[in-house]
Amino acid sequence: MSLPLEHIKVIDLARVRSGPTCVRQLADMGADVVQVTEPQTGPPPFAVHGSDYQNVNRNKRSISLDLKHPQGVEVLKQLVARADVLVENYRPDVKRRLGIDYQTMSKVNPRLVYGSLSGFGEVGPYRDRPGYDQVAQGMGGLMSITGAPGEGPMRAGIPVADLTSGLFLAQGILVALLERERSGRGQWVTTSLLQSMVHMLDFQATRWLVDREVPPQAGNDHPTTTPTGVFHVADGAVNIAATTQAMFERLCEVLGVPDAATDERFSAPRDRSRNRAALRELLEAQLAAWTAEEAIDRLNAVGVPAGAILDVRQVFEHPQVQALGLTDHVKHPSLGHLELLGTPYTLSRTPGGVRSAAPDPGEHTDEVLAELGYDEAARETLRVEGVI
Repeated sequence: MSLPLEHIKVIDLARVRSGPTCVRQLADMGADVVQVTEPQTGPPPFAVHGSDYQNVNRNKRSISLDLKHPQGVEVLKQLVARADVLVENYRPDVKRRLGIDYQTMSKVNPRLVYGSLSGFGEVGPYRDRPGYDQVAQGMGGLMSITGAPGEGPMRAGIPVADLTSGLFLAQGILVALLERERSGRGQWVTTSLLQSMVHMLDFQATRWLVDREVPPQAGNDHPTTTPTGVFHVADGAVNIAATTQAMFERLCEVLGVPDAATDERFSAPRDRSRNRAALRELLEAQLAAWTAEEAIDRLNAVGVPAGAILDVRQVFEHPQVQALGLTDHVKHPSLGHLELLGTPYTLSRTPGGVRSAAPDPGEHTDEVLAELGYDEAARETLRVEGVI
């Protein structure tokens, strides 16, 4: 079966999580990805065989290349001449110092789509600062609206700035590849942890930009829609989202408090938000007699969205998650069978997926260099000189 990006060659200079997250999107859809890592003087570090590395670096080949060495940069340029995409997440000053920046590489290959992911962007007073997910969560506003009211800033439970910036860069690269079909020219695609985090504020951003309201923390309640949030039941808690007037009325009916829908404290959305605590007390008094399963089934039966709150083990054991096929299986030469996250979308004719485990750093150095025309003697010379 053909894969949608199998004709695309990608050079992966990215490290840690944000850049590799971008490249993973391309690799899973069939792109021929060559990961460039620094030469190893000993065995691969233990982390290479860790679950996180396997997660973000599957479906790639790997070569070792010292980009501080002029010959290393020369080899990279040969790769660039044959590539469609290069992805990197060096600080702006570092890639220019190494001579691997977009301006340089676009002269080698004018069709190259060059993707850059930095902490704070390619311009501005913070352009040369190192980026980190939690720093971006704080500067991008997310921590100020996450957590319970009055408890101070709270980070999200996943590296959301890393992940979203990687997704946005992959999206930008695909758009640039589509545009290249018309113009025949590559271009520079840039984003940053900070840009992505600010964009992800979405409606919380417009509360300030349009309404000039600084959004506060709302804990497990929806910031603007009531009753939507976590509600306690007899054996734990569930999520309930009665987002419309009709849903609220059905919620009150099934809970046995139909008069609440016409109570002047709760009859309109603004009133419900203003009297959120009183409404929660009323609803949870009724829910206290129900188990989570009963609440979820009875509310969904009348068209009120409700769902369980699962830990990660329970997520992957859930029949709906299993029905969606959200994981893929692959065999690693030393780790054995691995179950990894698959792709979160499905193409009906040309689906992607996990085809190979993450390579050890430099595992395919000889193979890739041979494709560039380096014979065994030339490769040995590069190895002796510390280039590979």
